Amino acid sequence: MSATDDENDGQATERVVIRDRRKIDPKGEKASGTAAVGAHRAADPEEAPAEPEADATVAEPEETKPGLGAELEALRNDLEERTHDLQRVTAEYANYRKRVDRDRGAAAEQTTGSVLTALLPVLDDIDRAREHGDLVGPFASVADSLIAATGKLGLAAFGEKGDAFDPNRHEAVAHQTSPDVTEPTCVEVMRRGYTLGERLLRPALVAVADPE
Repeated sequence: MSATDDENDGQATERVVIRDRRKIDPKGEKASGTAAVGAHRAADPEEAPAEPEADATVAEPEETKPGLGAELEALRNDLEERTHDLQRVTAEYANYRKRVDRDRGAAAEQTTGSVLTALLPVLDDIDRAREHGDLVGPFASVADSLIAATGKLGLAAFGEKGDAFDPNRHEAVAHQTSPDVTEPTCVEVMRRGYTLGERLLRPALVAVADPE
């Protein structure tokens, strides 16, 4: 090899080293092809820099749907309708409870009235025995117990001499006139009447005196 060839080889080697240094960054790492291209583009004054792409993760505000107001109004109307239905059902149930309680009370009163009505002839016998003075001894105690028991069930007797005549409570079996009365008056009681609460079980049989 001649000296000229050695000089040429040295120059060629030096040129290769210079090209390799341009491709090495300050840290000694090779620059990627993409970075080199990017640097070339940035150095080119005629080429505009590329705009950064929009971040796909950023959520844009949703626009209000045109039919949302109508949907809310429909839901509100449906809620009001269901509320009215609930109020109506509650009122109907309350009325049903009242009606059932009233019917139950009426049925119990009717049953009690039937039993007491069957005992009225026994009470009439007790009244007659008292009038004749026969209500004495153990029989008097039994009679008093029976009268007390029927009183606890709500049975009440009425019909006394001197009461004003009431056609709704008295049954007149005799009429007469008297200067001692100013209105129709019961002057004699043949059989006492009985009530159970507000219910009339039996009217009283009376003789009525009318004013002259």
